Amino acid sequence: MGWTADDIPDLEGRTILVTGANSGIGLEATRELARNGATVIMACRSAERGESAADDVRSDVPDADLRVEGCDLASLESIRAFAGRLDDPLDVLVNNAGTMAIPRSETDDGFETQFGVNHLGHFALTGLVLEHLLEGTIGGPAARVVTVSSGLHERGEIDFDDLHGEERYDRWGAYAQSKLANVLFAYELERRLLTAGANAKSVAVHPGYADTELQFRGLEGRGSRLRTAGRRLMNALLAQSAERGALPTLYVAAAADVEGGAYYGPGGLANMRGAPERQASSDRSYDRETARQLWDVSSELTGVTYALPEPKAPS
Repeated sequence: MGWTADDIPDLEGRTILVTGANSGIGLEATRELARNGATVIMACRSAERGESAADDVRSDVPDADLRVEGCDLASLESIRAFAGRLDDPLDVLVNNAGTMAIPRSETDDGFETQFGVNHLGHFALTGLVLEHLLEGTIGGPAARVVTVSSGLHERGEIDFDDLHGEERYDRWGAYAQSKLANVLFAYELERRLLTAGANAKSVAVHPGYADTELQFRGLEGRGSRLRTAGRRLMNALLAQSAERGALPTLYVAAAADVEGGAYYGPGGLANMRGAPERQASSDRSYDRETARQLWDVSSELTGVTYALPEPKAPS
């Protein structure tokens, strides 16, 4: 059977920030974290949808300790405003929100939307709330930064000459690039936390193939009922539920034996479903030079710097 939500430890007294908490994996992770006593800050693009999701959780977990906050990862102004309102020490940050395989568009700051939301938005948010994470670990267990990637990161390549798809754009290629960026970021953050001697760890995770509405956003506006029907049929045959898809995220956020700088996902059929386990990510994701360059570019684009030293070169 493996690890399930029944194995989540008591989280009383712990504060966990989840982005994209109003739907899909973010909503199911919020539900189970709250069920086990955590205070969950639900960072959602739409506060109205966030409140509706919070009501849904409370209908299942009446004593859920939830706080809904508006935070649009497509806007550096919104991210900074949210971080400025945050005054709670944090134990865990779950970088979950994202968009997938959409036609090319740009964020408020002119970034290609998938790269801007999935990677740059979370890079900025993590840097801006890092002090709250480190504050929350004083005298306690290590803080965790959980960054949700995808198995499709294995198809990704970081194109530093055309990060925003201005010269050529492929919606799936852009998605894969953003998901590879998630893993590179998670590993580089872990190296910098270790170099600083910080009481925190950074971990990457993927949900496998989960049936969520995220998959259908790329089909919106394309006028294809056939594609949508085909996707729903494929999900019915192959996908696991959003509840099962949330298990790797819950494991990395809460289990005691999680290792920093690692990558976790479901261990069943083709890593698409099943109980969470530690796995290997793509060869490109372990390229330290690419990770360093991505970090520098991300800091330059977002204007967010981290109070962490550069990692030491491997001996």
